[in-house]
Amino acid sequence: MSKQAELTEKLFAQFQPHFLSVENESHLHSSDRGGESHFKVTIVSDKFNDVRRVARHQLVYQFLHDDLDAGIHALALHTFTLEEWHKLDKQIPVSTNCMGIGH
Repeated sequence: MSKQAELTEKLFAQFQPHFLSVENESHLHSSDRGGESHFKVTIVSDKFNDVRRVARHQLVYQFLHDDLDAGIHALALHTFTLEEWHKLDKQIPVSTNCMGIGH
């Protein structure tokens, strides 16, 4: 199973999201850490209701602690409540460029 699929499965089980997207963005980064080291996660969950954005990120980082220790170099986290997601018209945020590479 790819790391992307593994993260998707774990996050879905833990956060029961209304929406979840896990994108492998390793190819956008000049890194010697391999093809599964940089991920963008967009997650919409009721578990984020009444939780500050920083605390939401901490929840995800704590949950994925072992994965981060095992080789994931970067997680770009976009965490939303259902209401926030609807206000964004359900649009996944665009990734920032890294080393002149991006989309």
